[in-house]
Amino acid sequence: MTMRGRMMRLLAVFIMVTLPLAANAAPIPPLQALENLRQGFAEMRDFTAEITQEKQLAVMKRKLVSSGSVRFRKPDLFFMELKPPYASRMVLRDRAIELYFPKEKNRQQIALPAEEGLSRWLDLLAKPLTAVPEGVEAKADLTGETQTLTLSPRKTGQVRAITLTSGSDGRLRKLVIEERNGNRTAITFHRLKANVGLGEKDFRLE
Repeated sequence: MTMRGRMMRLLAVFIMVTLPLAANAAPIPPLQALENLRQGFAEMRDFTAEITQEKQLAVMKRKLVSSGSVRFRKPDLFFMELKPPYASRMVLRDRAIELYFPKEKNRQQIALPAEEGLSRWLDLLAKPLTAVPEGVEAKADLTGETQTLTLSPRKTGQVRAITLTSGSDGRLRKLVIEERNGNRTAITFHRLKANVGLGEKDFRLE
């Protein structure tokens, strides 16, 4: 074997040995993970982002994949629009969800339980945290500079668990919502822009 061949082989062995070690997730205190998120969120008045959504319904084998965009404005206003073939628009105002399906020209309204309202979760990030919120089980881990935090409400609401993945800057990269009926929604955020000056008109369904 030539010297170059030996070097390439050694390099390949080095990569195979070190990459799995680098990718291992290390548990971190959930309170630390919550505080990292809070700090990243503290100076963010609003944001926009492009998204990829993967939805797995309990009654279907195939996964529904959509692209679209989201908007958020403090204290508790969230908008999401998905493009065809699964076109829809959603506005969440704390606990009140409004849905609009443009193809069918159909509107729907849903009220979330108090413990699942947007303001409740955002209130947790409004000031430094001293404990994990009551009634919530939490676990967190760190892989390189990527933090993953899973929150599981103990009460029997619609949501079984929420998993938030963020970078070292505390900004959200991925959100996964698992429902007790077996449905699972994963939203990956791209090109997030903060403090763009969103107004009420940016949260209209039509």
